[in-house]
Amino acid sequence: MAEISKNTLLFSSSIFLLLLSLSTAVSDPLQLQTLLPRPLASPPTLSWTDSDSLAELNTVSSNSTLEMHLELHHLDALSSEETPERLFDLRLQRDALRAETIYSLVSKAVARNTPRAGSRSGFSSSIISGLAQGSGEYFTRLGVGTPPRYLYMVLDTGSDVVWVQCSPCKNCYSQTDPIFDPTKSRSFSGIPCGSPLCRSLDSSGCNQRRMCLYQVSYGDGSVTFGDFSTETLTFRRTRVGRVAIGCGHDNEGLFVGAAGLLGLGRGRLSFPTQAGPQFNRKFSYCLVDRSASSKPSSMIFGDAAIPRTAVFTPLLTNPKLDTFYYVELLGISVGGARVRGVTPSLFKMDQAGNGGVIIDSGTSVTRLTRPAYIAMRDAFRIGASNLKRAPDFSLFDTCFDLSGKTSVKVPTVVLHFRGADVSLPATNYLIPVDSSGTFCFAFAGTMSGMSIIGNIQQQGFRVAFDSAGSRIGFAPRGCA
Repeated sequence: MAEISKNTLLFSSSIFLLLLSLSTAVSDPLQLQTLLPRPLASPPTLSWTDSDSLAELNTVSSNSTLEMHLELHHLDALSSEETPERLFDLRLQRDALRAETIYSLVSKAVARNTPRAGSRSGFSSSIISGLAQGSGEYFTRLGVGTPPRYLYMVLDTGSDVVWVQCSPCKNCYSQTDPIFDPTKSRSFSGIPCGSPLCRSLDSSGCNQRRMCLYQVSYGDGSVTFGDFSTETLTFRRTRVGRVAIGCGHDNEGLFVGAAGLLGLGRGRLSFPTQAGPQFNRKFSYCLVDRSASSKPSSMIFGDAAIPRTAVFTPLLTNPKLDTFYYVELLGISVGGARVRGVTPSLFKMDQAGNGGVIIDSGTSVTRLTRPAYIAMRDAFRIGASNLKRAPDFSLFDTCFDLSGKTSVKVPTVVLHFRGADVSLPATNYLIPVDSSGTFCFAFAGTMSGMSIIGNIQQQGFRVAFDSAGSRIGFAPRGCA
C-alpha cells in the first residue's frame, strides 16, 4: 500500500513538473521577427560636389563650439565596376586581416612593460599603431589645406593618426583625386621634433631641418611615411585649423581610391581628441546598408551628435592601449531568452588589458570569443530550425537557403550591454552572401579573448561616442 502511494506521489510530481515546463514554454514563446530576403546589390553611385566657398565657411576656434554634419559612404562605392559577389569577397578579406591585426596589436600592447605613448628614435624597430588594423570601411569627402583641396578620406574609430598622400611622391598608390600638394596650401606647417605632438607618435624621427617625421605600418605590411605637420581641414562649411596630420610621401598599400585616413579613435592624435574642445568631445554616426541607394550614412560632431532616444553604456579604458572604444557586454538573448552559455565573465577585460569588447566601425562582422559565439549560434540554429540550411560560406558556419522566399520569420537577437539593451533588426544578423538567396548568420567566433562589435550589427543605429560623459549610446532608427 505504501509502495502504491509512493508511486502515485512520484507520478503526480512528474505530471506537475511537466505541466510547469509546458506552462513556462507557453508563457515564454520563441520571439521572432520578419526578414525580407534581398540578395546582394551593386553599390550606389557617388554624387558629391565641392561647391562650398570660403566666404561661407565657419572657422572653429579653441573657445567656440560648433556642430558639424558629414556624409558617409561605404568603401565599395569607390569600386563600382566590381560585381557584388567580388566586392563582398574583398570585404571579408579585409575584415579577416583587420580582426587578426587588432588581436595582434592588443597582445603586443599588453606584453609591453610600459604604456604605448611616447617617442622612439628612428624607424628601425617594429612599428605599432592604431592605424595598423586596416583602413576602415566608410569614407567621406573633406577639404585639406587653404584653399581646400577636396579628397576622399576613410573614417575609422579603430585608428588615431590622421594622414593624407602628399607630393612629391616617392611611392603613392592610386587614388581617385589628385595627390595633395602641401606647397600650394597657405595653412600647411611642419611640426618641430621636440614638440609634444611629435612625441605623441608611436614612432617619430627628424629630418635634416629638425622637423618631425612619422611612420605607421599596416597589418598587411603596407606603410605610410612622411612629414608630420599641422593643416586646416574643411568639413562642408566648417574649418578646423591646426590639425596634426601625416603628409605621406611614401605610401604603399591598397586603400581603394581614398586619399588618406581620418582617425576617430580615443588616442591623443585622433581627430576627436585634437578637435574635442570645439565639439564638446562628442560625435556620432549612423551607417546605412552599404548597398542602400536612397540615402548615405551620416556623421555628426558636437552636441547634436547625442540623440535623445539613445540608451547608454559606460566606456571602459584599456590601461595598455588608448585607441579603442571598450564597453561591457553582459549577455545575449536569442528568441527572447538569455543564452545560458553567454556569461559576463567571457567578455571581461582583465587588469593587464586582455579580453574585453570594443565597438569598431572598420570591422564588418562581429567577432565573439568562441565559447560565447558557439552558445549563441546553437541557440539561433534551434530557433531557426524551420529554415532550409545551406553550406557554410567563408567564415560563416550557419547559413540558410532563402531562395524564392519573400518573407521569413527569424529569432530575435538582443545584445545586453551594461545599462543598454540593443535589439538588432533581422537585417543586421542574417545577411545575403550571394545573388542566389544564400543568407548567413553574420557573427563569427574567435580564439582571442577579445570581442569586436562590427559595423553590420551597428547598421541603422545612431552610435554616439560621448567622451565627455565617458559613454557610448545606441539609438534605433537613428539614420532618419
